[in-house]
Amino acid sequence: MQSTLPQKSFYEYGGLNYGNEKYYNRRRGRGHLLLNQGYDVKVSEVHGMSQRGGSVITYVRFGDKVYSPVVDKGEADFIVSFEILETARWLDCLKAGGQIVTNTQQIDPMPVITGAATYPENLVEKMRALGLKVDAMDCLSLARQAGSQKAVNIVLLGRLSHYFDIPEEAWQESLKANVPPKFLELNKKAFELGKHFIS
Repeated sequence: MQSTLPQKSFYEYGGLNYGNEKYYNRRRGRGHLLLNQGYDVKVSEVHGMSQRGGSVITYVRFGDKVYSPVVDKGEADFIVSFEILETARWLDCLKAGGQIVTNTQQIDPMPVITGAATYPENLVEKMRALGLKVDAMDCLSLARQAGSQKAVNIVLLGRLSHYFDIPEEAWQESLKANVPPKFLELNKKAFELGKHFIS
């Protein structure tokens, strides 16, 4: 780690409540990973009725010294999202030159379900047309390939690891420390599928 590290931050959005104690808790696990790398880390999470389709928003800030987890609009180095429309809703949070890592899964919000609205088309293409850096992939299919659709968060984590100068061993140790042993191999497979996915 650099002797003086500028603060980094990211938003994470989950469209639904994925996973349970069998799988890596992304908030706790990522905090564990970054702390072990010598960073000061602050994390906050806001739940919006996730079991009813609302967003779960996680703020993470890390650096030499961090005083608050809150990430204002235009400050996020990364946006990580479980659902493509959630990504599009929060683009104003991303700083110039920031990175988007997103699942391409579409989950209909209530206005679409009731017929009051239609789901927007070609969201990835539209974001890229704005000049945004978008790393998008079908994490649900990869999670199923790993052994469980509930491992979507691990697929995303593997993809996110591309953008961090953190040794591979540290990511694996974090998985081992935060996943029950009987589910570790499934989580490792999901991580590797996300990390090595070629779009």
